[in-house]
Amino acid sequence: MPKVEFLFDFGSPNAYLSHLVIPAIEKRQGVKFDYVPVLLGGVFKLTNNRSPAESNAGIRNKPEYQSLETERFVRRHGITRYRMNPHFPVNTLAIMRGAVAARKLRIFERYVDEIYRHMWAEPKKLDDPAVLRTALLESNLPADRLFELVQTQEVKDALMAETKRAVERGTFGSPTFFVDGEIYFGKDRLRDVEDAITG
Repeated sequence: MPKVEFLFDFGSPNAYLSHLVIPAIEKRQGVKFDYVPVLLGGVFKLTNNRSPAESNAGIRNKPEYQSLETERFVRRHGITRYRMNPHFPVNTLAIMRGAVAARKLRIFERYVDEIYRHMWAEPKKLDDPAVLRTALLESNLPADRLFELVQTQEVKDALMAETKRAVERGTFGSPTFFVDGEIYFGKDRLRDVEDAITG
């Protein structure tokens, strides 16, 4: 079975939409995607890249077309739990460190599902510590322990190391996928990812 990786940052709406589609691929192909948290701001800095919101600013027609493509993707996959976060862009440093901490606490999958819900299904300003704490408690996640762990040097270093490693492997944005080390970028490459899985 191939090794399939999903490099994600909660701040990317396209990564969220990919997250919603991945379970169907896993079920069809009998694989499990390995979720790898990376800090998108760090990726951008290391690759001299910019977010689409910045790079598309002032370009006539392109943002509108990308919105159309998102609508098509949502319709194609029957996605109903998606709303653009009115606070976008949200600084994801704390919640991405939280993903690393959640893995240590063995609550990673639930943490990912719940943070994605609070970011894109029921959008909140998750870079506000008070809002984040309330969201974690609502989700029955250990807010105090997570807040404590994200301040540790071990968690900070782990996220940065994973981010640097991603860039060294060719990553320049999110979502990025690897199938047995071969890179694919963007939610629209999920069809290619599935083809690669089937060999």
